[in-house]
Amino acid sequence: MFRKPYLLFILSLASALSAFAFISPETSISSAHAILSDKKPAEKIKWITMEEAAQKIKSNPKKVFIDVYTDWCGWCKKMDKSTFSDAEVAAYVNKNYYAVKLDAEGKEPITLNGHTYKYNPEYKAHELAVALLQGQMSFPTTVYLDEKFNMLTPVPGYLDAKAFSNILKYFGDNHHKTMDWQQYEKTLK
Repeated sequence: MFRKPYLLFILSLASALSAFAFISPETSISSAHAILSDKKPAEKIKWITMEEAAQKIKSNPKKVFIDVYTDWCGWCKKMDKSTFSDAEVAAYVNKNYYAVKLDAEGKEPITLNGHTYKYNPEYKAHELAVALLQGQMSFPTTVYLDEKFNMLTPVPGYLDAKAFSNILKYFGDNHHKTMDWQQYEKTLK
């Protein structure tokens, strides 16, 4: 009498474990979850360089958002892990913006419109970061440019996914052309 329930438990356990047999050891947990749940993996932001954004904007105009960060910035890392990894944020960004990551202390020169921006050891910062942040070196800062690469505004500080989405949509859906931020915020409530 004891053997039948025990045997039933062993068989059901073996059956459950066999569902994982087709997953190779190299497969990540998130990939395994996506396979088992029949869902696509969450969309990720398609990051490109500043030069790539400048090139792409010529043939396919989109707004640009630039994540200006440093390697030592804890809030920058938090924004990467929470805000930028949010599936809805990523989908909206990929559809409406070119997304650029700019290391404010990066050493590589960046050439835009015939001007080369370099790392400036005196400021301990990249000249492009200084220009985009208008000398207000605060990290993280997200900078928004229009479809012609003109500055819309830098927004300093950490933003969670909801706050970031609101700003993305304010510019991405062109609300900034018809109302100021305070008016737009009232429409969100």
